[in-house]
Amino acid sequence: MANKALKARRSRITGRVIIYGLLLALAAFYLMPLWVMVVTSLKSLDEIYSGSFIGLPQVLTTEAWAKAWSQACIGTECTGMKPYFINSLIMVVPSVIISTAIGAMNGYILTKWKFRGSNLIFGLILFGCFMPFQAVILPIANALGMMGIAGSIAGLIFVHSLYGITFTTMFFRNYFVTIPDELTKAAQIDGAGFFRIFFSIMLPASLPIIVVCCIWQFTQIWNDFLFGVSFTSGSSSPVTVALNNIVNVTMGRKQYNVDMASAMIAAIPTLVVYILAGRYFVRGLTAGAVKG
Repeated sequence: MANKALKARRSRITGRVIIYGLLLALAAFYLMPLWVMVVTSLKSLDEIYSGSFIGLPQVLTTEAWAKAWSQACIGTECTGMKPYFINSLIMVVPSVIISTAIGAMNGYILTKWKFRGSNLIFGLILFGCFMPFQAVILPIANALGMMGIAGSIAGLIFVHSLYGITFTTMFFRNYFVTIPDELTKAAQIDGAGFFRIFFSIMLPASLPIIVVCCIWQFTQIWNDFLFGVSFTSGSSSPVTVALNNIVNVTMGRKQYNVDMASAMIAAIPTLVVYILAGRYFVRGLTAGAVKG
């Protein structure tokens, strides 16, 4: 019996070693591009051309980061990523707030204040989640032109807010379905109205899904390239468009360290968001998974 128990224990340990070893190998393979970006951005250009991309830098330098932030050339301007990074911040914050607020209100109405045709309207809103960007570029461009906000950050805020409402409505609607109707009915009996119920009952109970919507919208808007390159130009471009323009500069030797530093600058906000709030994103998604 002792030998069987010992063999079973060894078998379990061996299985765990194999599983964890395989997971570590896959994680290392998946994170290799990030490693290459970081170490390359910390090398001088001469070291990159005389060595390899993967190895650690012989002399640690942040010169490429400083150049990517304020000196990298985009076309005829050498302003770096700084103004375009600020453009993305100006764009993403109001877009997230607007789309999340309207999505919360839509979800509340479609679940607790149902009306004839509400399911049809929700289906049409849901259809917007799966509509490809390419199908709406021309209509949106015409609409922005008629509104007088084409080629501006305000136009991008409008586009991302409008497109994000479909997703936030879906998230909030599916979450609010899990909240018992008895709460709103009891509040109505006590004299609470539409907005009082929404702000005093529904919103405090929906913090997990609010976090989900904010993380989802922030990531989608910050990483967007197609809308940015289609509806802005020049100094109004977001950081993703600026990154593309920096990487495609072909004057002289290819500035691999500056390119990698620029890519890291563009990626840092979404990395920080997921590192700090990733667990809340998963919790929020599963919070409304089961009704009751």
